[in-house]
Amino acid sequence: MGGFKKFLMRGNLVELAVAVVVGATFSGLIQALVTDLVTPLIGAVTGGKQPDFSDYSFTLNGSKFMYGDFVNHLLTFAIIAAVIYWLVVMPMTRLIGFFDRDKQATEKQCPECLSDIPLDARRCAFCTAELTVVPANDRPPV
Repeated sequence: MGGFKKFLMRGNLVELAVAVVVGATFSGLIQALVTDLVTPLIGAVTGGKQPDFSDYSFTLNGSKFMYGDFVNHLLTFAIIAAVIYWLVVMPMTRLIGFFDRDKQATEKQCPECLSDIPLDARRCAFCTAELTVVPANDRPPV
């Protein structure tokens, strides 16, 4: 029983549970945004009444295809993907780039086979070409 308790109290599991709850809530919020704001905006731009995409369908050989609900979910997905990209991915990429810009290079490319090899290597481990060693003071930063 102690192992199970340790498993439940691990930081990653708790963070994952919080992320799932926040994600589900965020999904509901975006669904409401699409239904209550985006859909009426489309209706206002097209000059007609508020479209209800969930009622859109077509019939083919007696089978009814309800594609309107798919349009609502597609809009929801696009908005969630855009928000995640602009508010999570872009800032994290910039933050990681900020911390990585001052690192010194630890590898170089072999001029013969273009493999990554250590800076102090005198011979390529992949193609066995002889290499010149660059002094530590002349190495470019990453």
